[in-house]
Amino acid sequence: MPAHAQQGTCGPRALIVERLATGYGESRQSIGLAPNNTVVETFASAETGSWTITVTNAAGMTCLVAAGQAYEYLAEGGANTDPGA
Repeated sequence: MPAHAQQGTCGPRALIVERLATGYGESRQSIGLAPNNTVVETFASAETGSWTITVTNAAGMTCLVAAGQAYEYLAEGGANTDPGA
C-alpha cells in the first residue's frame, strides 16, 4: 500500500483532502454513503494515475483506507436517470 494510505492515517477531512490535492494531484471522483452515516470517497489524479479511497465519519474525521496506481476513468454506463432506482 502506498505510504500515504498506510492503515491508521486519519485526520480532519479538509486537511486530508488538501494533502491529496497538493501532494498527489488527486481530486474527488466519486462519493457514496455507507452504513453508520459514513461517507466513502474516491480521489484520483488523471496525470499520475494515483488513487485513494477515504472514509469520513459524521464528526468529520477522514481515514485513508486504500490507495494505488493506474486509475482509469471509465465512461461506461453513464448516470442512472431512473428516479425509482
